[in-house]
Amino acid sequence: MHVAPGDNRAMQKNALTPDPGKPFSPGALVIATLCNPREKFWGMILALAPEGLSLSGAELASFEDLTLMVRDGEPFTPAVVFFPMHRIERVELDLPDGTLPSLSQRFLAKTGLEPSAALAPRHESNPHPSKEPA
Repeated sequence: MHVAPGDNRAMQKNALTPDPGKPFSPGALVIATLCNPREKFWGMILALAPEGLSLSGAELASFEDLTLMVRDGEPFTPAVVFFPMHRIERVELDLPDGTLPSLSQRFLAKTGLEPSAALAPRHESNPHPSKEPA
């Protein structure tokens, strides 16, 4: 059996699309409440494991500044962070609460960008490509 070099059969084809049957799967938009120090982080789950939680996003305290920056076309690179499990107090899905919109809905309304697209980690291309033949 021949597998193309770019194929990784162990990975989902689109690993950042949330699985409806698993609400805290990669791609889900969440709010993480952390302790020691106490802070909140809004973002997209990259990975959730017994060791901790990897997110791409921003501190909740800077959410309004972030939306203004994105709306005004300023460059934005989401923070990609790992929080060890002992710091995680709770993780909740970013969902609307009654008539209050979710943070994701507010982000979309203020910026015109889907949060999942804005928070997807960007991989920098190698600025110094190898000159050796592959």
